[in-house]
Amino acid sequence: MSTSGQPQFRYTQTPSKVLHLRNLPWECTDEELVELCKPFGKIVNTKCNVGANRNQAFVEFVDQNQAINMVTYYASSSDPAQVRGKSVYVQYSNRHEIVNNKGPGDVPGNVLLVTIEGVEAGEVSIDVIHLVFSAFGFVHKIATFEKAAGFQALIQFTDAETALSAKEALDGRSIPRYLLPEHVGSCHLRISYSAHTDLNIKFQSHRSRDYTNPYLPVNSTAIEGFAQPIVGPDGKKKEPESNVLLASIENMSYAVTVDVIHTVFSAFGPIQKIAIFEKNGGTQALVQYHDVTTAAVAKDALEGHCIYDGGYCKLHLSYSRHTDLNVKAFSDKSRDYTVPESALLAMQHASGQPAGAPVWQTSQAGQMYSRGGEYAAGSSGQTQPPAPPGQPPAPATFYGGSPPGPPSYSPTGGGPPPLAGGGQPTNMRPGGALSPVQPPYYSR
Repeated sequence: MSTSGQPQFRYTQTPSKVLHLRNLPWECTDEELVELCKPFGKIVNTKCNVGANRNQAFVEFVDQNQAINMVTYYASSSDPAQVRGKSVYVQYSNRHEIVNNKGPGDVPGNVLLVTIEGVEAGEVSIDVIHLVFSAFGFVHKIATFEKAAGFQALIQFTDAETALSAKEALDGRSIPRYLLPEHVGSCHLRISYSAHTDLNIKFQSHRSRDYTNPYLPVNSTAIEGFAQPIVGPDGKKKEPESNVLLASIENMSYAVTVDVIHTVFSAFGPIQKIAIFEKNGGTQALVQYHDVTTAAVAKDALEGHCIYDGGYCKLHLSYSRHTDLNVKAFSDKSRDYTVPESALLAMQHASGQPAGAPVWQTSQAGQMYSRGGEYAAGSSGQTQPPAPPGQPPAPATFYGGSPPGPPSYSPTGGGPPPLAGGGQPTNMRPGGALSPVQPPYYSR
């Protein structure tokens, strides 16, 4: 009997010509299993890397007596079975044959099952998927869907050889960043073979495409999907414009509230709604304008600029798929400027939602501090109101022109440096007066 404190097999199992091996080293190969078992008989099939930790395997002998010989030998030996110096536990399996040495995802075919990790449905368009995989051959059909494993796609090639070349080149790789939305850090492709051989695509949409049948009807309910990002001849993503911007904020050294976002973005036109939220460990904000033109001007002017001097709170902007935000709370994380504050607070009180106390709120688009410290709110000559204790100072206006150096600033009270940015607003100051000063902004 083995001197080991843990038995290497179960005595009560019914003998079988298939043995179950446990505690194998990582990525154990078929050759290593055959080398271990061949002294006891002929091996007809193996199945490696099974189990949650991929450290188990099955070995099938041509005859049951050969499997019994192996189990008996290691039951009476003081030396356990070993692979790469690791003790391996040997026992009878409850199966009597290994039906298939390869799982469904390992049998070569012309259709690939692709799991796109790190993204949500819609963040990688079908046009981007087609661009990536068509580099290896003609793509016949694509179907995308959502499963428990995440966002997935079935991609049909002409033959298994083309599918194999795509699988070997792309499995475990990432889609290039310039093909992804700005807020998506990275995404990885996990590729296996599908049991399908010919996908049944009934209509063209943003979720399915048949490139062999240009006369296939378009799903009337999926017309909107064609507004998803498409790829131009240069391979760069073209975003569909929207009146709602998605702002991702990096280097968050200071808190960014609704009032900060409103002050920065309202320089280009009235803001309707704002919602701030956390996603993938970062802070993001949705900013809704009245029209697409205003949003486009704000996006071009603010992209890559920092909210605060010194490189703090850098903005990365993209268009959102939303067109009308559903904002219910009045707090430092969300605001609906189309509803009077009193009415919004009354609705929150009726629904039992807590109302966040507004902090130095700017109630109109365009109210902000100029370089010279004058408060531009439709009339000149007013002095700048002091910031509440412990709160960041008010923002500087975002106007264009050639960027001079960052303004000199000596922060008081431990607050962050003044806001900075660049661009040309499309609206005038409240009261119709243009700002008399064009303050500097922090360069990219």
